[in-house]
Amino acid sequence: MAEKILIIDFGSQYTQLIARRVRELNVYCEIHPFNHLPDVDDNDPVKGIILSGSPCSVKDAGSPQVNLDKFLGKLPVLGICYGAQLMASQQGGEVLPSSIREYGRARLSFVDTHTPLLKEITQDSQVWMSHGDTIAAVPDHMQVIASTPSVAVAAYHVKDQQTYGIQFHPEVTHSVEGKIILRNFVVHICGCSQDWTPDIFVESTVASLRAQLGDDKVVLGLSGGVDSSVAAVLIHQAIGENLHCIFVDNGLLRKHEFQDVLASYQHMGLNVKGVDASRQFYSALARISDPEEKRKAIGRVFIETFDQEAHKIQHVKWLAQGTIYPDVIESVSVNGPSVTIKSHHNVGGLPEKMHLKVVEPLKTLFKDEVRIVGKTLGIDKAILQRHPFPGPGLAIRILGDITEEKVRILQEVDHIFISRLKEAELYDSVWQAGAMLLPIQSVGVMGDERTYERVVSLRAVSSVDGMTADWCHLPYEFLGEVSNYIINGVKGVNRVVYDISSKPPATIEWE
Repeated sequence: MAEKILIIDFGSQYTQLIARRVRELNVYCEIHPFNHLPDVDDNDPVKGIILSGSPCSVKDAGSPQVNLDKFLGKLPVLGICYGAQLMASQQGGEVLPSSIREYGRARLSFVDTHTPLLKEITQDSQVWMSHGDTIAAVPDHMQVIASTPSVAVAAYHVKDQQTYGIQFHPEVTHSVEGKIILRNFVVHICGCSQDWTPDIFVESTVASLRAQLGDDKVVLGLSGGVDSSVAAVLIHQAIGENLHCIFVDNGLLRKHEFQDVLASYQHMGLNVKGVDASRQFYSALARISDPEEKRKAIGRVFIETFDQEAHKIQHVKWLAQGTIYPDVIESVSVNGPSVTIKSHHNVGGLPEKMHLKVVEPLKTLFKDEVRIVGKTLGIDKAILQRHPFPGPGLAIRILGDITEEKVRILQEVDHIFISRLKEAELYDSVWQAGAMLLPIQSVGVMGDERTYERVVSLRAVSSVDGMTADWCHLPYEFLGEVSNYIINGVKGVNRVVYDISSKPPATIEWE
């Protein structure tokens, strides 16, 4: 088993970012909620523990608690923010509400560079604080190793142990030398060998899949996106023609997408069958306007279509899914013991309906890691750099009921927007882009005639993983040109607007 760092999640918005920073060091790590901890024994490859922050206070009744006795003094431990306060509180330190809320940039006025955690950290280094409590005092067996002008205990070390606590967040970019601190802990203190690379992942995953699947047949629903494509190539390398891929056209894809994506898969040597089920989807969506009802109708017809096609393949035993690590993390509640599987997966309900076992070769990877693995596998850049596209497709970008004419209009608008982004060499700098067809019409003038036609909204965001996103500041000249192309080229549209809201509070999709 590969060595790993265990991250205990207390609900911080930055927990996934900690994991990403550790993995940037080529060290494998896993996130586990504080109330769903795995058993760790002497045979386990865990090399160290990181305790995350939390929106809670250690002083609150019912705040997240965990028994750290099984880790402290036995494995290296790094507590971050709430994690540091929790350790200090449990071991006799004093944690009090801050006199002023400590949020934002701060400077380290004192740094003990002789301690392994802070080796190479400079005096006056900028760090990022985000906490309502502060460690007012530490017990005698703890040593203060860093301070800021307003936070006396910015970091501490437990004497005679490889146990550390810091009240700032080294994982965010605002902590300028935060990566050095994490490297010191993960590499130098925990002794991780930094050998978790894309090549090693591909090699070990293909070998594991080959052992797991043997001569069994596997069916996989392709979407044209990054995750399912990389999952397909990994499984194909392991079992070849025993992987049967199904690509369903729900009539809600982008213009020419069904034909283009199907051709690209066949060029990759995958065993793929394309199924045009657009009639069934349009029929199921007739006169439905509620977003959740649209999703349910699309999911139901997808399951029916996929199940019907899969049963044409004899002796299938496995269903492959392109589940990635954020899906796994978000399927487990930090606030209680219940496990809730995300409901918006395209293949939700299929394993039970089809009585198949599930194989998920990407379930330990973040989206950017999936792309890196895909590059290692030699997958075409056009697939790897493709923007995320929602499973329900254009149905949730058409506000209101769905008709073929509305889909046609939006496909044309979207095609112009995406094509122009690529031509202007802006596509790769945008995380996700698309167009929304709004349920309103506006007055316009074309030539000497007044028009009363549809309004579309363009949306382009920058993000890392979609959990938060900011609107892209595309050049005004570019937006003006795109607007002209759309209004002049798409019959039925006479007004174009640009969405400048961020997530949160707005979501990326409009429905």
